[in-house]
Amino acid sequence: MSFTSESRWSDVAVAAVARAISSCGDFLAATALLLVLQQRGAGSYAVTALLLAAAVPPVVLVRWTGRLADRVDSRLLLVVTGIGQAVVCVAMVYVSNVYALIGLATLLACGYAQTQPTLAALLPAMVRDEDLPRASALNQTAGSIGMLVAPALGGVLVGLFGLRVPLLFDAVSYLAIVAAGLLIGTRRRGGTAAGPEVTASAAVFAPVPAVTWRLRDDRLVWTMVVLFGALIAAVSAVNVADVFFVRGVLHSSTTVYGLLTAAWDGSMLIGAWLLSRRARSDAAVARMMAGSLLLTCFGVLAMSAVPNVAVLVPLFVLGGVTNGVENVAANLTLGRRAPAEFRGRAFATYGAVANGASAVGFVAGGVVLGVLSVRATVAASGLFGLAIALIFMAPLLRAAARERSMAGALPAPVGHPDAGAAIDVPA
Repeated sequence: MSFTSESRWSDVAVAAVARAISSCGDFLAATALLLVLQQRGAGSYAVTALLLAAAVPPVVLVRWTGRLADRVDSRLLLVVTGIGQAVVCVAMVYVSNVYALIGLATLLACGYAQTQPTLAALLPAMVRDEDLPRASALNQTAGSIGMLVAPALGGVLVGLFGLRVPLLFDAVSYLAIVAAGLLIGTRRRGGTAAGPEVTASAAVFAPVPAVTWRLRDDRLVWTMVVLFGALIAAVSAVNVADVFFVRGVLHSSTTVYGLLTAAWDGSMLIGAWLLSRRARSDAAVARMMAGSLLLTCFGVLAMSAVPNVAVLVPLFVLGGVTNGVENVAANLTLGRRAPAEFRGRAFATYGAVANGASAVGFVAGGVVLGVLSVRATVAASGLFGLAIALIFMAPLLRAAARERSMAGALPAPVGHPDAGAAIDVPA
């Protein structure tokens, strides 16, 4: 799938550092905005609108962001988008109106809609196929570290300084995306990798460019993405309810809310490396993802019954571990199986499915929270998620079994660097 002949770990490190810094800024600002809305007495609909501002742009812009990621120089995209996001974030510092803040948050999400597929499509071009699980885990680790620091720091900073300092930190963090665009040697132009790591040897094994490719043409990938999206929609209502659950029902402080969120994000590190050590085939990855999705929904359901914040901690840890497995599984499978010239569109489509599902969940959460109690809303999300998981798990496991049997039956291409890997088996 057009992997490089030699892994360029310096580029992986730069991309990882940039993701850690930018993720920290993003989640710090998001935490601060949610807490400030709650402190100002904003209801569930305002919180839902803020969450939708982050989720909708990747869905609406998917047709253009994926094509840009495949056709335009990745360095140019990262630099221009990062600068634009920094400018928007600085503007948010001087805005106090809730609706104006939500509008500017929407512009920030438009930038994320472009940088996400651009960076995701770059990662498989940086490393060999056999190194992709490790590189994906490193990338997930970087994001988790940023998310681990951000919620607790956001809670503390809001308590001390209000909204302005977290937003300024977020503005500075976007410069990490600009720096990554300038420092990463691997570049994609016209859907192909360009840089010192792309050798004549690697070009020999590059597949013949496909005329068309769609995510749903690959049964394993499509089933995995649809199931993941369905479950995201089922449990995203918790993102609307959790700030009210922790602060209002369990009567905890903003700092405790931030620390709980950090426990989830930190545990994602465990899940990422757990999968990277067992990602021997795409079928094995799919099976691990199936089990993780079930555990995630079980954890959400159990959260609704906790008597105090202390009992929430192990459930947040469980959710973080399974979430780490799910994120790496999806990115690893797409990176392995999508043709190089369509990788940007593949990751953009995946992001659109995930964010679209989140948007549906946010709307449902806001509506349900207006009718049911906070605790009942969390319970309903967990039950609905479990039901969807049980209904759609069978197609995913069948696709994984089919992939495994075909991988064992078909001979690997002679001399291909990915010989024996499931990515060369048509689904």
